[in-house]
Amino acid sequence: MILILDFGSQYTQLIARKIRAKSVYSEIAPFNISPEQIRAYDNLEGIVLSGGPSSVYAENAPRVGKEVYDHGVPVLGICYGLQLTAFLLGGNVKPGVAREYGKADIQIKSTGGLLEEVENGSTVWMSHGDLVESLPAEFEVLASTENCKYTAVRHTSRPIYGIQFHPEVHHSAYGNQVLHNFLFHVCKAKPAWKMSEQVEMMCGHIREQAAGRDVVCAVSGGVDSTVMAVLCRKALGEHLKCVFVDNGVLRHHEAQQVMDNFEQLGVPVKLVDAAQAFLSELDGVDDPEKKRKIIGRKFIEILMAEIGANDMLAQGTLYPDVIESVSTKGPSATIKTHHNRVKEVLELIEQGRVVEPLKELFKDEVRELGAALGIPHDTLWRHPFPGPGLAIRVIGPVNDESLRILRQADVIVVEEIRAAGLYDKIWQLFAVLLPVKSVGVMGDERSYENVVAVRAVDSVDGMTADWSKIPYSVLGRISNRIINETRGVNRVVYDISSKPPSTIEWE
Repeated sequence: MILILDFGSQYTQLIARKIRAKSVYSEIAPFNISPEQIRAYDNLEGIVLSGGPSSVYAENAPRVGKEVYDHGVPVLGICYGLQLTAFLLGGNVKPGVAREYGKADIQIKSTGGLLEEVENGSTVWMSHGDLVESLPAEFEVLASTENCKYTAVRHTSRPIYGIQFHPEVHHSAYGNQVLHNFLFHVCKAKPAWKMSEQVEMMCGHIREQAAGRDVVCAVSGGVDSTVMAVLCRKALGEHLKCVFVDNGVLRHHEAQQVMDNFEQLGVPVKLVDAAQAFLSELDGVDDPEKKRKIIGRKFIEILMAEIGANDMLAQGTLYPDVIESVSTKGPSATIKTHHNRVKEVLELIEQGRVVEPLKELFKDEVRELGAALGIPHDTLWRHPFPGPGLAIRVIGPVNDESLRILRQADVIVVEEIRAAGLYDKIWQLFAVLLPVKSVGVMGDERSYENVVAVRAVDSVDGMTADWSKIPYSVLGRISNRIINETRGVNRVVYDISSKPPSTIEWE
């Protein structure tokens, strides 16, 4: 197995996910785990030091002792992990003159085993402000970028490696190859772990957590909660109670579609129509964090009424939800509040009353799990939809008129993308109603109407994403239809931002 020490990177679990995808078991531990605890791991074949938001030279920076390099297994430092390695072993780290976020081109000087079969000049994904200024003794450089001299390094006689880029993110073109080289060439790991074996293991964990109690499963109709519900149904049978809450900020006819889908899956679901309760509390609120907290609090308030004193709550929480909203194993930075990590849920977690068997998985892994459970392709490949719904796609106050405009525009976007045969090729697609108006000419008269943004991204796991290269002809039809068919819109724009630095959702 490979042990990953977490220094708070948003991508730490993604490292584990990429390693597991290569049939090698990996586990994450806090950065401050003791040397004795590390030595206690069976079959330890390598250690990875993750990235993180801190500066290694800061007073309270998370650090390990030099003994992490003395366990007799190879060590790979990624981003902050490279900087920490240099800092601990006698090199120097400083703030970079030019920060690197996003794509960079790698110039390979020596393969050194770690970079075998990596194409010179290929794209790597950067996310750092600091960089290594000078290497420790007995280290050599393997690769550089325009702004980072020490992009990849190694010790000349010990199996200690460091890379400034993130091989775990999808947009590092040869990132998988770098991890492959570390696992199988450097660590000599054996591929013996399989995702297909997880269904029965997860069912066993669910039954163990439930301990004969009823479990209330909050479903939304999305991939995550659907897989969660089917998994819990398999594990618990009649002890599962599924609840779908209509929060008033769903897409066109979505509530009925969700109920129909669960009926076809053979999972009983209770519908709670709480649309007006949500909308009344959202009235006049334009701050995105307040929207999320209002929806999360109201959702839990309504859901708690369905949970008995001895019942458990099940959620289809994935790792990106967790890592963006609260630190897990390392000192990661909070990006935004998720409805499934509000105060009430955290309190239930502390009470041991929350079942979340998917919380260390990513979307592609959940889809693989869903396929093993027999869930249809169309359901598994439905695009992600946020818990706060259209409330965070209306940039500004939510009201009946803004929801009408956004719902109509969103239907058109999806219809045209499906008609073009692109739906399954795009990770996530939606319309956003912007808080601005623009001047236009409609029917030979001046108009002053709303602006709709279209967002479509390509991704594998949701942790990083790039904007989808939709053909101009398709974008033209989308724009034309929205303006002609959606009263109150006279301009459509297309979002061409990547993640990072942007998020997929606007709020």
